[in-house]
Amino acid sequence: MRKRVLACLLPLAAVSGLLVTRTAPTSADAPEAAAQDSTRIAVGPQYDTTHVYVEPGKVPAFTASWKATFGGTNTAVSVTDVTPTPSRTKSELIFSPVGTLSVFDFQTPVPYPFGTERTGWLVTSMDVGIRHARASGADVIVSPFPDPLGQDAVIQFPGGVNTQIYWHTKAPAYKPLETVPENRVYVSPDAVSAFLRSYLRFTGGSIVSDTPKADAGEIGLPGKTYRRIRLTSPFGKTVVTVSDGHLPYPFGREVTGYQVANLATTLGKARAAGATVLWGPRPSAGRNSALVKFPGGYIAEIHDGASR
Repeated sequence: MRKRVLACLLPLAAVSGLLVTRTAPTSADAPEAAAQDSTRIAVGPQYDTTHVYVEPGKVPAFTASWKATFGGTNTAVSVTDVTPTPSRTKSELIFSPVGTLSVFDFQTPVPYPFGTERTGWLVTSMDVGIRHARASGADVIVSPFPDPLGQDAVIQFPGGVNTQIYWHTKAPAYKPLETVPENRVYVSPDAVSAFLRSYLRFTGGSIVSDTPKADAGEIGLPGKTYRRIRLTSPFGKTVVTVSDGHLPYPFGREVTGYQVANLATTLGKARAAGATVLWGPRPSAGRNSALVKFPGGYIAEIHDGASR
C-alpha cells in the first residue's frame, strides 16, 4: 500500500477532543452556522505551515540555515507521497519560534496544482471546511483525499490564492508560537473585493487596517503608493498587497513574513548561515523589514517592530 502522509507530516499527540467531526448545518441555520464554522474550523496558527519547495538536494542546507537563523527543531526527513496521484518527495517539518514550515524536495515531477499552494491550514473538520470554503466563494481545486493521518484538500480564493487544508483523526499538540507569522498575499485591484469577502468569511477574520496610499517603497517602488490591508483571524495574520503587477524582484515571491526581536541581529545570523539579503533592511510601516533568500531558494520577509 502506497504510503501517503499529510503535507505537513505532523507527529501525532493523542489529545482528545480537539478535532471532532461536526454535523452539517441545515439551510435554515446557514447564516448563523457560517459564522460559527469560521471560528471552529481554525485550530491555531502554530499548526498553519508555510509550504517550502526547495531546490533538489537542498533540504539539509535549508534546514541548517533556517535553524541557525531562528532556532527550532525539525523532524527526520521522510521519502513519501503527499499528493493524490503517484509522486515521491523528501519531506520534513520544521518547528521554529516564528512559524512552522513543511519542506519538500520532490524526487519526481510535482503533480499539478501542488507547488502553487502557499500554506497548509489545520481544520477541525474536513467536511465543514469544504462546505465553508464553497459557501465563502472559494473553489475546491483538489478535492479531499485520504492519508494515514486524516485528509487533505486544496482551495483557491478569488485572485488565485491557493491554500491547502488538512485534518487529523487524532490531534497534534504544539506550543504556541513566540510570534505569529504573516501570510503575504498579492492580489490585483480587480480581485481584491472578491478576495476579501471570501477570505474573511472563510477565516472568520477582520480588517486591522486598510491603507489606500501606503509607501510603495515597502514593495521596492519608492516614490509611489499602493494599497496595503492587514487582516487577523483565528488562522493568524495576513498582509494583502493590492498590486498592478509591476513589481521588482523579489516582491511577490515571498509568501510569509516573520517577526523577530531585532532585525539586524537576525540578518547577521542569516548571512552567517548561508542566506542572502535580497532587499533591505528598510524602515517601513513602523518596523524594519528585509527580504532574505535561504539555501534552496526559499524567500522570506523578516521584520521587527510593531505591525500597524
